[in-house]
Amino acid sequence: MIYELRIYECFPGRLPSLLERFENVTLDLWKKHGIEQVGFWTPTVGRSNKELIYILKWESLADREQKWNAFTADPIWLDKRTASEADGPIVATIENSFLQPTQFSLSK
Repeated sequence: MIYELRIYECFPGRLPSLLERFENVTLDLWKKHGIEQVGFWTPTVGRSNKELIYILKWESLADREQKWNAFTADPIWLDKRTASEADGPIVATIENSFLQPTQFSLSK
């Protein structure tokens, strides 16, 4: 099992649009493609108040590649993403890391 930590920093004023897109579009498409989320967070104190942080759970890097590629090529996702950015881009930067649990981690 591996985990993917993703941090999206939004353009000023665009975090509500990103949250809406996840809640109303992305999560349903992830379910369709078998993508499992661990959780989502927005910082209350930290380096930026324009961030969405989330973690995804994968069986392997190959599992991630297959499911993520299917999701990002889904015509519904492509249409909805384009529509959500009609007022301009939402995400300025994306940072991601792949994490492997330690022997003493509660999440394995």
